[in-house]
Amino acid sequence: MKKQYQIDQQRAVQKFRRFATEKNPGIQMILPLAEIVSLLQEGVGNLLREAGLALMQTVMEEEVRELAGERHQQHEARRAHRWGSEKGYCVVDGQKVPIRRTRLRNSAGEQRLGSYELFQRSGPMQLGVWDKMMRGLSTRNYGAVVQEFHNAYGIEKSAVSENFIEASREKVKELMERPLGELRLCAVVIDGTPFKDRQMIVALGIGCDGRKTVLGLREGATENVAVVSSLFGELIERGLDFTVPRLYILDGGKALAAAVRKHAGEAAFIQRCQVHKKRNVVDHLPEEYKADVKRKLQNAYSMTGYAEAKRALDQLHRELMDLNPSAARSLEEGLEETLTVHKLRVPEQLRRTLCCTNVIESAFSIVETVCRNVKRWRDGDHIQRWVGSGLLVAERQFRKVIGHRQISLLLSAMANAVSKKPIAKGVAVA
Repeated sequence: MKKQYQIDQQRAVQKFRRFATEKNPGIQMILPLAEIVSLLQEGVGNLLREAGLALMQTVMEEEVRELAGERHQQHEARRAHRWGSEKGYCVVDGQKVPIRRTRLRNSAGEQRLGSYELFQRSGPMQLGVWDKMMRGLSTRNYGAVVQEFHNAYGIEKSAVSENFIEASREKVKELMERPLGELRLCAVVIDGTPFKDRQMIVALGIGCDGRKTVLGLREGATENVAVVSSLFGELIERGLDFTVPRLYILDGGKALAAAVRKHAGEAAFIQRCQVHKKRNVVDHLPEEYKADVKRKLQNAYSMTGYAEAKRALDQLHRELMDLNPSAARSLEEGLEETLTVHKLRVPEQLRRTLCCTNVIESAFSIVETVCRNVKRWRDGDHIQRWVGSGLLVAERQFRKVIGHRQISLLLSAMANAVSKKPIAKGVAVA
């Protein structure tokens, strides 16, 4: 619920915009040539900044004349009268810059200037702070890097931190609330990344055109069914239809697979990450056997057909039973689900993309880069704000997945495998 001062600010801005649109007065600003030359001594940027401040002052004076008339003259439509002036500030390039404003009063009290309220908007400042910190600028160095006005303020470490908190909180809120009903997804990648003592579970959608979209994230102590189910429940509320056949690419965690089956049922084609499987198997072995077993796993998963890949993995399982039963059990667990892309006969180029969670691991690497300046993790939404912000940065760099032209073949295979189930809306099946 908005407070009264926020309502008054909004009304003042709306009145100013109506005045600018309906009357559209001309604004003239005169700068002496000597002053321009003096400002140019420090570069064109300095001239533009100082001219911008002078223009703001001129715009505010034009609004004052509209409300209170010319000084010392009668004005029949007067709605307020001048009441001195005071120091204020405007927001320019993510920093507060001092500016003087004329005060107005009417019968109800202080009369707000809509132009001044516009110049004071905190949104651009917060977005500027968020963007610069996502590019690696720390709160400690922020002021020294961005300060362009010698008398600017509001760029101290504490002020920058407050602005970043508000901006990142708003960014994550937008991420967690954006609708998903119109997305046409052929696959969903779900994986977790550890931060501090928490696990951040992230869902990434792959569209039928090959584009990637961050769907949501959820914080938990581990990758358990409750956390993943909560994430899926949120995705359903935002419009994601789990009855549409899709490929779900997961790491080796059983909780993820259980949650997917619970929500998607027969429409779920689960692909366990082959990279995680190879890593889990090899980690059980002594050093002298790792390279050979890793090569055999790689050769098996590189085979085109399901039957020959399964045969090679079964042979390796028998060898591991004699070599290391723990490694054999690790290979056996969820083995069929590591070959889902083989069963669906996904073309080789697209299969290399969809056989593992590497498409989301690249996003996690960007998150780690973004978070490198965080020295101490705190409770609350601190982790979620940073991870969510990092994912949004990663999303801006996303490209279409390798093999995206073959997605229609995947959609056809899933449609044939699930009888009388709708395929992703609006997609023509090849």
